[in-house]
Amino acid sequence: MNSNSKILKIHDNDNVLVALSDFKKDDDILFENTVYKLQDDINAKHKFVIEDIPEGGQVFMYGVLVGKAKKDIPKGSIINTDNLIHDTEGYSVSKLNGKEKWQAPDFSKFLNKTFKGYHRANGTVGTENNWLVIPLVFCQNRNINVLKEALVEKLGFGKKEHLGLDVDKLIDAHNSGASANTILNTDIIKVTYTKLKNPLFPNLDGIKFLTHEGGCGGATSDAVTLCHLLAGYINNPNVAGATVLSLGCQHAQASILQEALSKMEGNVRKPLYVLEQQESTSEKEFLAEAVKKTFVGLIEANKIGRKPAGLNKLVIGLECGGSDGFSGISANPTLGYVSDLVVGLGGASVLSEFPELNGVEQELINRCSNSESAEKFSNLMNIYNAKARELGAPFSANPSPGNIKDGLITDAIKSAGAAKKGGSSPVEDVLDYTEQVKKSGLNLLCTPGNDVESTTGLAGSGANIILFTTGLGTPTGNPITPVIKVSSNTKLFKKMHDIIDFNTGDIIEGTATIKDKGEELLDFIIKVASGEIEIKARILEQDDFIPWKRGMSL
Repeated sequence: MNSNSKILKIHDNDNVLVALSDFKKDDDILFENTVYKLQDDINAKHKFVIEDIPEGGQVFMYGVLVGKAKKDIPKGSIINTDNLIHDTEGYSVSKLNGKEKWQAPDFSKFLNKTFKGYHRANGTVGTENNWLVIPLVFCQNRNINVLKEALVEKLGFGKKEHLGLDVDKLIDAHNSGASANTILNTDIIKVTYTKLKNPLFPNLDGIKFLTHEGGCGGATSDAVTLCHLLAGYINNPNVAGATVLSLGCQHAQASILQEALSKMEGNVRKPLYVLEQQESTSEKEFLAEAVKKTFVGLIEANKIGRKPAGLNKLVIGLECGGSDGFSGISANPTLGYVSDLVVGLGGASVLSEFPELNGVEQELINRCSNSESAEKFSNLMNIYNAKARELGAPFSANPSPGNIKDGLITDAIKSAGAAKKGGSSPVEDVLDYTEQVKKSGLNLLCTPGNDVESTTGLAGSGANIILFTTGLGTPTGNPITPVIKVSSNTKLFKKMHDIIDFNTGDIIEGTATIKDKGEELLDFIIKVASGEIEIKARILEQDDFIPWKRGMSL
Protein backbone atom coordinates (compact mmCIF):
# COMPACT_ATOMS: atom_id res chain seq x y z
CA MET A 1 0.00 0.00 0.00
CA ASN A 2 1.18 3.52 -0.80
CA SER A 3 -0.26 6.43 1.13
CA ASN A 4 0.12 9.82 2.66
CA SER A 5 -1.94 10.95 5.63
CA LYS A 6 -5.05 11.66 3.56
CA ILE A 7 -4.86 9.46 0.43
CA LEU A 8 -4.26 5.75 -0.09
CA LYS A 9 -3.35 3.68 -3.13
CA ILE A 10 -3.97 0.07 -2.17
CA HIS A 11 -2.22 -1.71 -5.05
CA ASP A 12 0.29 -0.54 -7.65
CA ASN A 13 -2.07 -1.58 -10.47
CA ASP A 14 -5.02 0.45 -9.15
CA ASN A 15 -6.34 3.42 -11.13
CA VAL A 16 -8.25 4.84 -8.16
CA LEU A 17 -7.18 6.47 -4.91
CA VAL A 18 -9.02 6.16 -1.60
CA ALA A 19 -9.84 9.32 0.35
CA LEU A 20 -8.98 8.94 4.03
CA SER A 21 -10.59 12.28 4.85
CA ASP A 22 -13.10 14.62 3.21
CA PHE A 23 -12.12 16.71 0.15
CA LYS A 24 -13.88 19.42 -1.83
CA LYS A 25 -14.31 19.90 -5.55
CA ASP A 26 -11.34 21.73 -7.13
CA ASP A 27 -8.98 20.67 -4.33
CA ASP A 28 -5.51 19.88 -5.65
CA ILE A 29 -4.32 16.51 -4.35
CA LEU A 30 -0.60 15.75 -4.50
CA PHE A 31 0.21 12.07 -4.59
CA GLU A 32 3.50 10.50 -5.71
CA ASN A 33 4.67 13.69 -7.45
CA THR A 34 1.42 14.07 -9.39
CA VAL A 35 -1.28 16.67 -8.74
CA TYR A 36 -4.91 15.66 -9.21
CA LYS A 37 -7.61 18.34 -9.37
CA LEU A 38 -10.80 16.94 -7.96
CA GLN A 39 -13.89 17.15 -10.15
CA ASP A 40 -16.29 16.38 -7.29
CA ASP A 41 -16.59 16.50 -3.52
CA ILE A 42 -14.98 13.30 -2.23
CA ASN A 43 -16.01 12.14 1.22
CA ALA A 44 -13.75 9.90 3.30
CA LYS A 45 -13.97 6.20 2.29
CA HIS A 46 -14.82 7.06 -1.35
CA LYS A 47 -12.53 6.83 -4.36
CA PHE A 48 -11.57 8.95 -7.35
CA VAL A 49 -9.92 7.93 -10.61
CA ILE A 50 -6.35 8.95 -11.40
CA GLU A 51 -6.70 8.70 -15.17
CA ASP A 52 -9.39 9.38 -17.73
CA ILE A 53 -11.63 6.31 -17.95
CA PRO A 54 -13.62 6.08 -21.21
CA GLU A 55 -17.11 4.60 -21.36
CA GLY A 56 -16.68 0.84 -21.10
CA GLY A 57 -13.24 1.28 -19.53
CA GLN A 58 -12.10 -0.79 -16.58
CA VAL A 59 -11.57 0.31 -12.99
CA PHE A 60 -9.09 -1.56 -10.80
CA MET A 61 -8.84 -1.62 -7.00
CA TYR A 62 -6.91 -4.01 -4.73
CA GLY A 63 -5.17 -4.95 -7.99
CA VAL A 64 -8.29 -6.57 -9.48
CA LEU A 65 -11.07 -5.51 -11.83
CA VAL A 66 -13.93 -4.06 -9.76
CA GLY A 67 -16.10 -2.23 -12.29
CA LYS A 68 -16.78 -0.92 -15.77
CA ALA A 69 -17.46 2.71 -16.64
CA LYS A 70 -21.07 3.45 -17.67
CA LYS A 71 -19.87 6.72 -19.19
CA ASP A 72 -16.67 8.71 -19.49
CA ILE A 73 -15.08 9.34 -16.07
CA PRO A 74 -12.60 12.25 -16.17
CA LYS A 75 -9.43 12.08 -14.08
CA GLY A 76 -10.09 13.33 -10.53
CA SER A 77 -13.76 12.26 -10.56
CA ILE A 78 -15.48 10.23 -7.89
CA ILE A 79 -16.67 6.73 -8.76
CA ASN A 80 -20.30 6.09 -7.84
CA THR A 81 -23.36 4.18 -9.01
CA ASP A 82 -24.01 6.82 -11.69
CA ASN A 83 -20.79 6.15 -13.57
CA LEU A 84 -19.70 2.63 -12.56
CA ILE A 85 -21.25 -0.83 -12.74
CA HIS A 86 -20.07 -4.16 -11.35
CA ASP A 87 -17.60 -6.08 -13.50
CA THR A 88 -15.14 -8.87 -12.76
CA GLU A 89 -12.64 -11.01 -14.58
CA GLY A 90 -13.41 -14.62 -15.42
CA TYR A 91 -11.82 -17.48 -13.51
CA SER A 92 -10.76 -21.05 -14.17
CA VAL A 93 -9.04 -23.86 -12.34
CA SER A 94 -5.34 -24.12 -13.15
CA LYS A 95 -3.03 -27.08 -12.65
CA LEU A 96 -1.75 -25.52 -9.41
CA ASN A 97 1.78 -26.83 -9.98
CA GLY A 98 5.01 -25.13 -8.99
CA LYS A 99 3.59 -23.08 -6.13
CA GLU A 100 5.98 -21.12 -3.97
CA LYS A 101 6.05 -22.17 -0.32
CA TRP A 102 3.93 -19.83 1.80
CA GLN A 103 5.79 -17.85 4.43
CA ALA A 104 3.80 -17.30 7.59
CA PRO A 105 4.24 -14.05 9.51
CA ASP A 106 6.51 -14.10 12.56
CA PHE A 107 4.46 -15.85 15.24
CA SER A 108 7.33 -16.54 17.65
CA LYS A 109 5.83 -14.40 20.44
CA PHE A 110 2.75 -16.67 20.46
CA LEU A 111 4.53 -20.04 20.34
CA ASN A 112 4.29 -20.74 24.05
CA LYS A 113 0.94 -19.05 24.64
CA THR A 114 -2.16 -21.06 25.48
CA PHE A 115 -5.84 -20.47 26.17
CA LYS A 116 -7.92 -22.11 28.88
CA GLY A 117 -10.55 -24.19 27.12
CA TYR A 118 -12.85 -27.18 27.48
CA HIS A 119 -11.22 -30.33 26.11
CA ARG A 120 -13.62 -32.69 24.31
CA ALA A 121 -13.28 -36.43 23.86
CA ASN A 122 -12.72 -36.05 20.11
CA GLY A 123 -9.66 -33.82 20.58
CA THR A 124 -11.31 -30.46 19.91
CA VAL A 125 -11.29 -27.67 22.50
CA GLY A 126 -14.15 -25.33 23.30
CA THR A 127 -13.84 -21.69 24.26
CA GLU A 128 -17.17 -22.01 26.09
CA ASN A 129 -19.14 -24.83 27.70
CA ASN A 130 -22.79 -24.47 26.69
CA TRP A 131 -25.83 -26.72 26.84
CA LEU A 132 -28.22 -26.54 23.89
CA VAL A 133 -32.01 -26.83 23.93
CA ILE A 134 -33.20 -26.92 20.32
CA PRO A 135 -36.32 -27.73 18.27
CA LEU A 136 -36.34 -29.90 15.16
CA VAL A 137 -39.41 -28.06 13.89
CA PHE A 138 -40.92 -24.61 14.34
CA CYS A 139 -44.01 -25.90 16.16
CA GLN A 140 -41.74 -26.73 19.12
CA ASN A 141 -40.67 -23.10 19.52
CA ARG A 142 -43.30 -22.46 22.17
CA ASN A 143 -42.12 -25.44 24.20
CA ILE A 144 -38.53 -24.24 23.89
CA ASN A 145 -39.58 -20.89 25.36
CA VAL A 146 -41.47 -22.62 28.19
CA LEU A 147 -38.30 -24.55 29.06
CA LYS A 148 -36.32 -21.33 28.96
CA GLU A 149 -38.68 -19.68 31.43
CA ALA A 150 -38.52 -22.73 33.70
CA LEU A 151 -34.76 -23.24 33.67
CA VAL A 152 -32.75 -20.07 33.20
CA GLU A 153 -33.65 -18.07 36.28
CA LYS A 154 -34.04 -21.05 38.62
CA LEU A 155 -30.65 -22.46 37.69
CA GLY A 156 -28.91 -19.12 38.08
CA PHE A 157 -27.95 -18.49 34.46
CA GLY A 158 -29.35 -14.96 34.61
CA LYS A 159 -27.71 -11.68 35.48
CA LYS A 160 -27.69 -9.60 38.62
CA GLU A 161 -29.39 -6.89 36.65
CA HIS A 162 -30.41 -7.21 33.02
CA LEU A 163 -29.43 -4.61 30.52
CA GLY A 164 -32.69 -3.19 29.38
CA LEU A 165 -35.29 -0.46 29.71
CA ASP A 166 -36.95 0.49 32.97
CA VAL A 167 -40.57 0.88 31.89
CA ASP A 168 -41.64 1.12 35.55
CA LYS A 169 -40.21 4.64 35.62
CA LEU A 170 -42.54 5.65 32.77
CA ILE A 171 -45.54 4.09 34.53
CA ASP A 172 -44.69 5.94 37.74
CA ALA A 173 -44.23 9.21 35.86
CA HIS A 174 -47.58 8.79 34.10
CA ASN A 175 -49.39 7.93 37.34
CA SER A 176 -47.94 11.04 38.95
CA GLY A 177 -49.34 13.21 36.15
CA ALA A 178 -46.08 13.91 34.32
CA SER A 179 -46.22 15.66 30.96
CA ALA A 180 -45.25 14.01 27.69
CA ASN A 181 -42.10 16.16 27.62
CA THR A 182 -41.11 14.95 31.11
CA ILE A 183 -41.65 11.34 30.04
CA LEU A 184 -39.52 11.85 26.92
CA ASN A 185 -36.70 13.20 29.09
CA THR A 186 -36.83 10.38 31.66
CA ASP A 187 -33.72 8.18 31.77
CA ILE A 188 -34.92 4.57 31.61
CA ILE A 189 -31.68 2.87 30.51
CA LYS A 190 -30.37 0.22 32.90
CA VAL A 191 -26.62 -0.05 32.61
CA THR A 192 -25.62 -2.11 35.64
CA TYR A 193 -24.34 -5.53 34.63
CA THR A 194 -22.80 -8.34 36.61
CA LYS A 195 -22.45 -11.83 35.28
CA LEU A 196 -23.35 -14.37 37.93
CA LYS A 197 -21.19 -17.42 38.49
CA ASN A 198 -23.62 -20.31 38.38
CA PRO A 199 -23.82 -21.77 41.89
CA LEU A 200 -24.94 -25.24 40.78
CA PHE A 201 -22.92 -25.62 37.60
CA PRO A 202 -19.88 -23.30 37.76
CA ASN A 203 -18.23 -24.96 34.75
CA LEU A 204 -21.15 -24.18 32.44
CA ASP A 205 -21.21 -20.89 30.55
CA GLY A 206 -24.89 -21.05 29.72
CA ILE A 207 -27.97 -22.88 28.52
CA LYS A 208 -28.76 -21.74 24.99
CA PHE A 209 -32.31 -21.99 23.67
CA LEU A 210 -32.57 -21.88 19.88
CA THR A 211 -35.71 -21.32 17.83
CA HIS A 212 -36.23 -21.24 14.07
CA GLU A 213 -38.95 -21.30 11.41
CA GLY A 214 -37.98 -24.50 9.61
CA GLY A 215 -38.22 -28.26 9.85
CA CYS A 216 -41.45 -28.79 7.90
CA GLY A 217 -43.77 -27.21 5.34
CA GLY A 218 -40.99 -26.09 3.01
CA ALA A 219 -38.56 -27.92 0.76
CA THR A 220 -37.59 -31.29 2.19
CA SER A 221 -33.98 -30.49 1.28
CA ASP A 222 -34.08 -27.47 3.61
CA ALA A 223 -35.32 -29.70 6.45
CA VAL A 224 -32.46 -32.13 5.85
CA THR A 225 -29.96 -29.26 5.75
CA LEU A 226 -31.42 -27.96 9.02
CA CYS A 227 -30.78 -31.35 10.64
CA HIS A 228 -27.16 -31.25 9.49
CA LEU A 229 -26.79 -27.70 10.80
CA LEU A 230 -28.20 -28.62 14.21
CA ALA A 231 -25.91 -31.66 14.29
CA GLY A 232 -23.01 -29.29 13.62
CA TYR A 233 -24.08 -27.16 16.56
CA ILE A 234 -24.14 -30.17 18.87
CA ASN A 235 -20.75 -31.25 17.48
CA ASN A 236 -19.22 -27.78 18.02
CA PRO A 237 -16.51 -27.91 20.73
CA ASN A 238 -18.27 -25.06 22.58
CA VAL A 239 -21.25 -27.36 23.24
CA ALA A 240 -21.32 -29.93 26.05
CA GLY A 241 -24.57 -31.62 25.06
CA ALA A 242 -28.14 -31.00 23.95
CA THR A 243 -31.83 -31.49 24.55
CA VAL A 244 -33.74 -31.82 21.27
CA LEU A 245 -37.50 -31.41 21.02
CA SER A 246 -39.33 -33.04 18.12
CA LEU A 247 -43.01 -33.19 17.26
CA GLY A 248 -42.57 -36.49 15.42
CA CYS A 249 -44.26 -36.12 12.04
CA GLN A 250 -42.11 -33.31 10.53
CA HIS A 251 -39.68 -33.53 7.61
CA ALA A 252 -36.72 -32.82 9.93
CA GLN A 253 -36.67 -36.26 11.52
CA ALA A 254 -34.63 -37.06 14.60
CA SER A 255 -33.06 -39.99 12.73
CA ILE A 256 -31.59 -37.58 10.15
CA LEU A 257 -30.08 -35.46 12.93
CA GLN A 258 -28.61 -38.48 14.70
CA GLU A 259 -27.19 -39.95 11.50
CA ALA A 260 -25.55 -36.61 10.62
CA LEU A 261 -24.10 -36.31 14.12
CA SER A 262 -22.81 -39.87 14.01
CA LYS A 263 -20.92 -39.13 10.78
CA MET A 264 -19.43 -35.98 12.27
CA GLU A 265 -18.37 -37.45 15.61
CA GLY A 266 -18.36 -41.21 15.16
CA ASN A 267 -19.62 -42.70 18.39
CA VAL A 268 -21.52 -39.79 19.94
CA ARG A 269 -19.90 -39.08 23.28
CA LYS A 270 -21.79 -35.97 24.35
CA PRO A 271 -25.00 -36.25 26.37
CA LEU A 272 -27.92 -36.01 23.92
CA TYR A 273 -31.63 -36.30 24.75
CA VAL A 274 -34.17 -36.42 21.92
CA LEU A 275 -37.84 -36.19 22.92
CA GLU A 276 -40.87 -36.55 20.63
CA GLN A 277 -44.10 -34.89 21.74
CA GLN A 278 -46.34 -37.27 19.78
CA GLU A 279 -44.95 -40.13 21.90
CA SER A 280 -45.89 -38.36 25.13
CA THR A 281 -49.14 -38.66 27.09
CA SER A 282 -49.46 -34.89 27.66
CA GLU A 283 -47.62 -31.66 27.04
CA LYS A 284 -46.89 -31.27 30.74
CA GLU A 285 -45.37 -34.76 30.90
CA PHE A 286 -43.37 -34.03 27.76
CA LEU A 287 -41.95 -30.79 29.19
CA ALA A 288 -41.32 -32.32 32.61
CA GLU A 289 -39.28 -35.10 31.03
CA ALA A 290 -37.32 -32.51 29.01
CA VAL A 291 -36.51 -30.52 32.17
CA LYS A 292 -35.39 -33.60 34.12
CA LYS A 293 -33.19 -34.93 31.32
CA THR A 294 -31.70 -31.49 30.73
CA PHE A 295 -30.89 -31.24 34.44
CA VAL A 296 -29.11 -34.61 34.36
CA GLY A 297 -27.22 -33.47 31.26
CA LEU A 298 -26.09 -30.29 33.03
CA ILE A 299 -24.70 -32.37 35.88
CA GLU A 300 -22.64 -34.37 33.38
CA ALA A 301 -21.52 -31.29 31.42
CA ASN A 302 -20.33 -29.59 34.60
CA LYS A 303 -17.77 -32.33 35.25
CA ILE A 304 -15.11 -30.73 33.02
CA GLY A 305 -13.40 -27.39 33.60
CA ARG A 306 -11.06 -25.13 31.69
CA LYS A 307 -7.53 -26.42 31.04
CA PRO A 308 -4.66 -25.00 28.97
CA ALA A 309 -4.76 -25.65 25.23
CA GLY A 310 -2.40 -24.71 22.44
CA LEU A 311 -3.40 -22.02 19.96
CA ASN A 312 -3.49 -24.76 17.31
CA LYS A 313 -6.87 -25.66 18.82
CA LEU A 314 -8.39 -22.34 17.71
CA VAL A 315 -10.86 -22.45 14.81
CA ILE A 316 -11.41 -18.82 13.84
CA GLY A 317 -14.49 -17.85 11.81
CA LEU A 318 -13.97 -14.76 9.63
CA GLU A 319 -17.03 -12.59 9.03
CA CYS A 320 -17.98 -9.02 8.09
CA GLY A 321 -21.21 -7.06 8.17
CA GLY A 322 -22.24 -3.43 7.85
CA SER A 323 -19.04 -2.89 5.87
CA ASP A 324 -17.73 0.52 4.81
CA GLY A 325 -15.03 1.90 2.56
CA PHE A 326 -12.41 1.41 5.28
CA SER A 327 -13.26 -2.23 6.08
CA GLY A 328 -10.98 -3.63 3.38
CA ILE A 329 -8.13 -1.33 4.47
CA SER A 330 -8.07 -1.70 8.25
CA ALA A 331 -10.37 -4.26 9.91
CA ASN A 332 -10.40 -6.99 7.25
CA PRO A 333 -6.60 -7.05 6.71
CA THR A 334 -6.21 -7.20 10.49
CA LEU A 335 -8.34 -10.36 10.52
CA GLY A 336 -6.23 -11.63 7.62
CA TYR A 337 -3.09 -11.16 9.70
CA VAL A 338 -4.70 -12.97 12.64
CA SER A 339 -5.73 -15.77 10.28
CA ASP A 340 -2.16 -16.12 9.04
CA LEU A 341 -0.83 -16.16 12.62
CA VAL A 342 -3.30 -18.86 13.68
CA VAL A 343 -2.58 -20.92 10.55
CA GLY A 344 1.16 -20.57 11.17
CA LEU A 345 0.60 -21.86 14.70
CA GLY A 346 -1.23 -24.93 13.40
CA GLY A 347 -4.80 -23.74 13.92
CA ALA A 348 -7.65 -23.24 11.46
CA SER A 349 -9.50 -20.25 10.06
CA VAL A 350 -12.70 -20.17 8.03
CA LEU A 351 -13.55 -17.55 5.40
CA SER A 352 -17.28 -17.50 4.56
CA GLU A 353 -19.76 -15.35 2.55
CA PHE A 354 -19.30 -16.62 -1.02
CA PRO A 355 -21.23 -13.73 -2.65
CA GLU A 356 -18.57 -11.46 -1.19
CA LEU A 357 -15.76 -13.36 -2.91
CA ASN A 358 -17.12 -12.44 -6.34
CA GLY A 359 -14.26 -11.00 -8.37
CA VAL A 360 -11.42 -12.59 -6.39
CA GLU A 361 -12.21 -16.19 -7.34
CA GLN A 362 -9.03 -16.58 -9.38
CA GLU A 363 -6.83 -15.43 -6.51
CA LEU A 364 -8.43 -17.95 -4.17
CA ILE A 365 -8.30 -20.72 -6.77
CA ASN A 366 -4.59 -20.03 -7.20
CA ARG A 367 -4.15 -20.34 -3.42
CA CYS A 368 -5.82 -23.76 -3.21
CA SER A 369 -3.36 -26.42 -2.06
CA ASN A 370 -4.91 -29.07 -4.31
CA SER A 371 -6.95 -29.28 -7.49
CA GLU A 372 -9.93 -30.91 -5.74
CA SER A 373 -10.42 -27.87 -3.50
CA ALA A 374 -10.02 -25.52 -6.46
CA GLU A 375 -12.64 -27.43 -8.47
CA LYS A 376 -15.03 -27.55 -5.53
CA PHE A 377 -14.74 -23.80 -4.89
CA SER A 378 -15.26 -22.98 -8.57
CA ASN A 379 -18.29 -25.26 -8.81
CA LEU A 380 -19.91 -23.92 -5.63
CA MET A 381 -19.46 -20.33 -6.82
CA ASN A 382 -20.91 -21.13 -10.25
CA ILE A 383 -23.92 -22.99 -8.87
CA TYR A 384 -24.65 -20.37 -6.22
CA ASN A 385 -24.39 -17.41 -8.59
CA ALA A 386 -26.53 -19.15 -11.22
CA LYS A 387 -29.24 -19.91 -8.66
CA ALA A 388 -29.14 -16.36 -7.33
CA ARG A 389 -29.41 -15.00 -10.88
CA GLU A 390 -32.47 -17.19 -11.52
CA LEU A 391 -34.10 -15.66 -8.46
CA GLY A 392 -33.40 -12.14 -9.75
CA ALA A 393 -30.66 -11.37 -7.22
CA PRO A 394 -27.22 -12.03 -8.77
CA PHE A 395 -24.03 -11.43 -6.77
CA SER A 396 -23.77 -7.99 -8.35
CA ALA A 397 -26.83 -6.94 -6.30
CA ASN A 398 -25.10 -7.72 -3.01
CA PRO A 399 -24.01 -4.24 -1.79
CA SER A 400 -26.59 -2.73 0.56
CA PRO A 401 -27.58 0.97 0.49
CA GLY A 402 -25.37 1.46 3.53
CA ASN A 403 -22.42 -0.18 1.77
CA ILE A 404 -22.85 2.04 -1.26
CA LYS A 405 -23.28 5.22 0.79
CA ASP A 406 -19.96 4.50 2.52
CA GLY A 407 -17.92 3.78 -0.58
CA LEU A 408 -18.56 0.15 -1.60
CA ILE A 409 -19.96 0.97 -5.03
CA THR A 410 -19.89 -2.52 -6.61
CA ASP A 411 -19.94 -6.06 -5.27
CA ALA A 412 -16.44 -6.52 -6.70
CA ILE A 413 -15.12 -3.62 -4.58
CA LYS A 414 -16.86 -5.07 -1.55
CA SER A 415 -15.57 -8.57 -2.31
CA ALA A 416 -11.97 -7.52 -2.90
CA GLY A 417 -11.94 -5.90 0.53
CA ALA A 418 -13.88 -8.71 2.22
CA ALA A 419 -11.41 -11.33 0.93
CA LYS A 420 -8.64 -9.63 2.91
CA LYS A 421 -10.06 -11.39 5.99
CA GLY A 422 -8.53 -14.59 4.61
CA GLY A 423 -4.94 -13.33 4.76
CA SER A 424 -2.40 -14.86 2.41
CA SER A 425 -2.12 -18.50 3.49
CA PRO A 426 -2.96 -21.42 1.18
CA VAL A 427 -6.56 -22.66 1.02
CA GLU A 428 -6.40 -26.12 2.56
CA ASP A 429 -10.06 -27.09 2.24
CA VAL A 430 -13.35 -25.94 0.71
CA LEU A 431 -16.55 -26.71 2.63
CA ASP A 432 -20.15 -26.66 1.53
CA TYR A 433 -22.71 -25.37 4.03
CA THR A 434 -22.83 -27.50 7.24
CA GLU A 435 -19.66 -29.46 6.36
CA GLN A 436 -17.24 -29.63 9.29
CA VAL A 437 -13.77 -28.12 9.57
CA LYS A 438 -11.37 -31.06 9.58
CA LYS A 439 -8.12 -29.53 8.37
CA SER A 440 -5.86 -26.94 9.93
CA GLY A 441 -5.11 -23.94 7.74
CA LEU A 442 -7.47 -21.67 5.81
CA ASN A 443 -10.87 -23.14 4.91
CA LEU A 444 -13.48 -21.61 2.58
CA LEU A 445 -17.08 -22.16 3.70
CA CYS A 446 -20.06 -21.62 1.40
CA THR A 447 -22.51 -19.35 3.20
CA PRO A 448 -24.56 -16.34 2.12
CA GLY A 449 -23.41 -12.80 2.84
CA ASN A 450 -26.34 -12.29 5.21
CA ASP A 451 -24.64 -11.61 8.55
CA VAL A 452 -26.66 -13.90 10.82
CA GLU A 453 -27.08 -16.71 8.29
CA SER A 454 -23.32 -16.69 7.75
CA THR A 455 -22.31 -16.58 11.43
CA THR A 456 -24.88 -19.33 12.02
CA GLY A 457 -23.10 -21.40 9.37
CA LEU A 458 -19.62 -20.70 10.79
CA ALA A 459 -20.61 -21.97 14.21
CA GLY A 460 -22.33 -24.96 12.61
CA SER A 461 -19.10 -25.95 10.87
CA GLY A 462 -17.03 -25.84 14.05
CA ALA A 463 -15.73 -22.30 14.64
CA ASN A 464 -14.99 -21.83 18.35
CA ILE A 465 -14.35 -18.06 17.94
CA ILE A 466 -15.84 -15.72 15.32
CA LEU A 467 -14.23 -12.41 14.35
CA PHE A 468 -16.74 -9.97 12.87
CA THR A 469 -15.64 -6.72 11.21
CA THR A 470 -17.95 -3.76 10.71
CA GLY A 471 -17.64 -0.22 9.44
CA LEU A 472 -21.22 0.90 10.01
CA GLY A 473 -22.07 -1.09 13.14
CA THR A 474 -24.20 -4.20 13.52
CA PRO A 475 -25.51 -6.01 16.62
CA THR A 476 -24.93 -9.62 15.57
CA GLY A 477 -23.97 -12.45 17.92
CA ASN A 478 -24.22 -16.24 18.11
CA PRO A 479 -25.64 -18.59 20.77
CA ILE A 480 -22.69 -20.98 21.07
CA THR A 481 -19.64 -19.15 19.68
CA PRO A 482 -18.29 -15.81 20.94
CA VAL A 483 -18.51 -13.17 18.20
CA ILE A 484 -15.82 -10.51 18.62
CA LYS A 485 -16.80 -7.25 16.89
CA VAL A 486 -14.00 -5.32 15.18
CA SER A 487 -14.57 -1.77 13.92
CA SER A 488 -12.87 -0.37 10.82
CA ASN A 489 -12.80 3.21 12.08
CA THR A 490 -12.41 4.99 15.41
CA LYS A 491 -15.51 7.17 14.99
CA LEU A 492 -17.71 4.07 14.89
CA PHE A 493 -15.88 2.45 17.80
CA LYS A 494 -16.52 5.47 20.01
CA LYS A 495 -20.13 5.87 18.88
CA MET A 496 -21.12 2.19 19.26
CA HIS A 497 -18.68 1.09 21.92
CA ASP A 498 -21.47 -0.80 23.68
CA ILE A 499 -21.62 -3.38 20.85
CA ILE A 500 -18.02 -3.33 19.51
CA ASP A 501 -15.04 -4.97 21.22
CA PHE A 502 -11.96 -3.94 19.24
CA ASN A 503 -10.89 -0.96 17.13
CA THR A 504 -8.62 -0.90 14.05
CA GLY A 505 -9.29 2.74 13.18
CA ASP A 506 -5.77 3.70 14.24
CA ILE A 507 -4.55 2.00 11.04
CA ILE A 508 -6.50 4.59 9.03
CA GLU A 509 -5.11 7.34 11.26
CA GLY A 510 -1.55 6.14 10.64
CA THR A 511 -0.73 5.43 14.29
CA ALA A 512 -0.69 1.61 14.02
CA THR A 513 0.13 -1.05 11.45
CA ILE A 514 -1.83 -4.12 10.42
CA LYS A 515 0.82 -6.22 12.16
CA ASP A 516 0.41 -4.23 15.39
CA LYS A 517 -3.37 -4.63 15.41
CA GLY A 518 -3.24 -8.28 14.35
CA GLU A 519 -1.00 -9.23 17.26
CA GLU A 520 -3.08 -7.13 19.65
CA LEU A 521 -6.27 -8.81 18.42
CA LEU A 522 -4.82 -12.31 18.86
CA ASP A 523 -3.93 -11.46 22.46
CA PHE A 524 -7.53 -10.29 22.93
CA ILE A 525 -8.84 -13.53 21.39
CA ILE A 526 -6.79 -15.60 23.84
CA LYS A 527 -8.42 -13.79 26.78
CA VAL A 528 -11.91 -14.26 25.31
CA ALA A 529 -11.21 -17.93 24.58
CA SER A 530 -10.07 -18.36 28.20
CA GLY A 531 -13.24 -16.85 29.63
CA GLU A 532 -11.35 -13.83 31.00
CA ILE A 533 -13.17 -11.22 28.90
CA GLU A 534 -16.90 -11.23 28.22
CA ILE A 535 -17.55 -9.76 24.80
CA LYS A 536 -20.28 -7.22 24.05
CA ALA A 537 -22.47 -9.70 22.15
CA ARG A 538 -22.61 -11.88 25.28
CA ILE A 539 -23.35 -8.93 27.56
CA LEU A 540 -26.21 -7.88 25.27
CA GLU A 541 -27.44 -11.50 24.91
CA GLN A 542 -27.19 -11.38 21.13
CA ASP A 543 -27.85 -15.06 20.43
CA ASP A 544 -28.79 -14.81 16.75
CA PHE A 545 -29.58 -18.02 14.86
CA ILE A 546 -30.97 -18.12 11.30
CA PRO A 547 -30.55 -21.28 9.19
CA TRP A 548 -29.91 -20.68 5.48
CA LYS A 549 -32.49 -21.81 2.95
CA ARG A 550 -30.20 -22.66 0.07
CA GLY A 551 -30.29 -20.38 -2.94
CA MET A 552 -32.79 -18.01 -1.37
CA SER A 553 -30.41 -15.53 0.21
CA LEU A 554 -27.31 -13.52 -0.62
